[in-house]
Amino acid sequence: MTTATSKAAKAVRQHADEIVIGLVSISDRASSGVYEDKGIPALQEWLGTALTSPWQVVTRLIQDDAPTISATLIELVDEVGCDLVLTTGGTGPSRRDVTPEATLAVATKDMPGFGEQMRQISLNFVPTAILSRQVAVIRETADHAALIINLPGQPKSIRETLEGLRETDASGTAGAVKVPGIFAAVPYCIDLIGGPYVETHADVVKAFRPKNAVRAPRPA
Repeated sequence: MTTATSKAAKAVRQHADEIVIGLVSISDRASSGVYEDKGIPALQEWLGTALTSPWQVVTRLIQDDAPTISATLIELVDEVGCDLVLTTGGTGPSRRDVTPEATLAVATKDMPGFGEQMRQISLNFVPTAILSRQVAVIRETADHAALIINLPGQPKSIRETLEGLRETDASGTAGAVKVPGIFAAVPYCIDLIGGPYVETHADVVKAFRPKNAVRAPRPA
């Protein structure tokens, strides 16, 4: 895994199947230094446990206003060449929460199933999950496309929505998947929009693909 933060630099892939992931934390206070951002570190840690194929990230910590959010998403997809962009923060009902609107403003396709599933997962924990407004979209240019997903703001919620929920026994040991996490569908979506072939650790989140879309295992 490699990390970059430079503005508008085209990502250089070290492998044909290396996925370039943009991580965007949206917070007025974190971006101004009032407190430490926890969203990007949580996402990087989770990706490190979940992905088995090559990946690199490009990070942005920005303020919570629609023009800045939209411009950042456009930069990461159109200029940097990200295949996947994950945002965290700004998806509630308050006046300053404008991430969904800014995301939809740069979309060419809406992908409503991701938001529906995130709320389904969160409703297992809190009834206020119905107040979350996360969306997912595809942004397409003439020669590139990317999946953009709004995630919750809290690290615990980020992990739950990405991984899903598992059955647990009396000792607390995790078992079979009870509610699938959204990341199970991400690799195949990336396939369909022309991106790299992404593989995951099945014990964290198992990527689902139709049988005719599954490649032979990557050499060790």
